[in-house]
Amino acid sequence: MGVSMHQPLSQKAHEMLLANKTAIIHGAAGKIGSATARQFAADGARLFLAGRTLAKVQALADEINANGGTADAAEVDALDEAAVGAHADAVAAKAGRIDVTFNAVWIRGDLQGTRVIDMPTEDVLTPITVGARTHLLTAIAAARHMVKQGSGVILTLSSTGAHLSGRDQMKHHAGGFGVACSTIEALSRTLAGELGPHGVRVVCLRSEAIPETWTIEPQHAAFVAEIKAYMTAGTILGRMTTLAELANAAAFAASDRASAMSGAIMNLTCGSVMDAD
Repeated sequence: MGVSMHQPLSQKAHEMLLANKTAIIHGAAGKIGSATARQFAADGARLFLAGRTLAKVQALADEINANGGTADAAEVDALDEAAVGAHADAVAAKAGRIDVTFNAVWIRGDLQGTRVIDMPTEDVLTPITVGARTHLLTAIAAARHMVKQGSGVILTLSSTGAHLSGRDQMKHHAGGFGVACSTIEALSRTLAGELGPHGVRVVCLRSEAIPETWTIEPQHAAFVAEIKAYMTAGTILGRMTTLAELANAAAFAASDRASAMSGAIMNLTCGSVMDAD
């Protein structure tokens, strides 16, 4: 009997989406960072996990290694330029290259819910300065090595806060969070334009809110349920983004299968935002 030439791709082939790729994940111990790290490991990447609390990052690295992956952990404050640069240099020296960097560092989305005119100036500016600085520092540190090797992928993280409708702007009182997300998206496009001629791609992941990442105090449960219902009703899929969906999209964007994608804002909003990006 002959063998069919139309068999589906094997599970093993799927898992090797990031085979032979070296990836840095900042904010690795957070919910988005850890979900992405697990997906990258499943897809074959060698991981260098970074975060401010070494014990948490090390626990994630130990889990990944125990499950057959390869991960190192490091304590790195992604707002510290010297620390971020030294970590990137150490990764490049140990692994020989940096293929992917992903920034999942939290940008203080808790500073929302109050009109800007009623907020302390520092609370408005904090998400903007944190978001811009950490994305800039982590991108540049990796990009310097990527430019030398002539390839690489920088993944940044935004949200629908960058693209709220007028109705949503009035509802959410997003403070500086939406401005921070818009800044990250603009930075991503700027980096893409500068680094593209050197073979480096930049993709920004714009997600809808991810309820799995929320920490809900009992006294706020009713209010959070109301907000979740409001936000869900604004999506065309009738639901919000999951951690697994974001992690899968990150793995695809980091892979060679997305080799034509750069300067793009990857729309992971379940249709709450529909535009040309």
